Amino acid sequence: MSRNAESTAFRSALEVIRAVEPRVADAIGAELTDQRESLKLIASENYASPATLLAMGNWFSDKYAEGTVGRRFYAGCQNVDTVEALAAEHARELFGAAHAYVQPHSGIDANLVAFWAVLADRVESPALKKAQVRQVNDLTEADWFALRRELGNQRMLGMSLDAGGHLTHGFRPNISGKMFDQRSYGTDPATGLIDYDRVAEAAREFKPLILVGGYSAYPRKVNFRILREIADSVGATFMVDMAHFAGLVAGKVFTGDFDPVPHAHIVTTTTHKSLRGPRGGMVLCQPELADQVDRGCPMVLGGPLPHVMAAKAVALAEARRPDFADYAQRIVDNAQALAEGLLSRGATLVTGGTDNHLVLIDVSGYELTGRQAEQALLDSGIVTNRNSVPQDPNGAWYTSGIRVGTPALTTRGLGAAEMDQTAELIHTVLTQTTAGANADGTPSKAKYNLDAGLADKVARQATDLLATYPLYPGIDLT
Repeated sequence: MSRNAESTAFRSALEVIRAVEPRVADAIGAELTDQRESLKLIASENYASPATLLAMGNWFSDKYAEGTVGRRFYAGCQNVDTVEALAAEHARELFGAAHAYVQPHSGIDANLVAFWAVLADRVESPALKKAQVRQVNDLTEADWFALRRELGNQRMLGMSLDAGGHLTHGFRPNISGKMFDQRSYGTDPATGLIDYDRVAEAAREFKPLILVGGYSAYPRKVNFRILREIADSVGATFMVDMAHFAGLVAGKVFTGDFDPVPHAHIVTTTTHKSLRGPRGGMVLCQPELADQVDRGCPMVLGGPLPHVMAAKAVALAEARRPDFADYAQRIVDNAQALAEGLLSRGATLVTGGTDNHLVLIDVSGYELTGRQAEQALLDSGIVTNRNSVPQDPNGAWYTSGIRVGTPALTTRGLGAAEMDQTAELIHTVLTQTTAGANADGTPSKAKYNLDAGLADKVARQATDLLATYPLYPGIDLT
């Protein structure tokens, strides 16, 4: 697409929106300005291509398409079938997967589809067999009662939230922690690394139905071959949530033991983050789980979003291009450069570095909570998110960590030198921020003190750093 075409497309779209609700058009334009001027270091965010963004704004949004390709509950879905089949084809080819299901609206939806697919595949009961029909409304209340009893107390073993796992891996307030009798494995207190012997010991003791691998804040590679061996040793289904590092798998940075697809029975992912697509989810699985996975709608999901599936097809096609592998490698190179820059300035990093796209800073060394550090950095034009560290004394709300990632800045073209400058800006803000106090004088975990002049200076430096690497250079909204 030519730059002129990109500008025309987005300017025209905003003009149409402005004619109906100008405040929405203003907010869209302001968001582009904010993203252009801020150092986006949220590890779960990226910048989708103009083609991917435009694929979401079309008439596919108007279609209901419950069911799967060629088996819909609504008429007139032939064009939806085309884009869903294309997205699934690109996913299978990109990841070397036997089966791909591209309907999930998000990562948690993809995980729910996977959980129910495994339960349906593994648990035998008359109620469950009846539940496997496509019309869930056929089940009587007695059927549901029997199904709940049959599925109750199934066990899941996943990575704990403070060790870097995700809340959908059995965190108690999440539905996954309510669906399953759950136990977590952590990391070695001395190194912050997964201790596979301890995972094996926990699996032998707990005997889970599902062993979950994957993470949202673990800065190292995971050996999925070993985890599969552990799962097999206790008869568990091995599930991997690769939402964060799917782009590194797609770009062949993670191969062999570190590529989950050949080792897992079922793999879930988002399609944004390091994969650089639209916000959405996806499930990859072995053939024996395909039928159950394809029942995600209506068992778990509502109607598919055909416009987002169209955008998934575009993004997955982009990820199959040779330049995506170079992009994926640069994500890791940049993360390691950022880690080295922080370490050289005295920061404490969980595990002492990174093998992937993210770095986890323990900000307790700056005498701050994660919440204080997050807001101080945001005031200074640096967008991050607070995150728990292993055995975090501040819990999951205030936290003791800041998670930073490089997928978005790598998309903009920044390299190792710019990562070092970014580390300097982060270190400057954190060293100049102090913890605040509550009205009664007691220490606060949320309030902080930072000179406004310093925050403005760092924000200008961040903007200057980004000026050489414009975001969406082909789009001019003026």
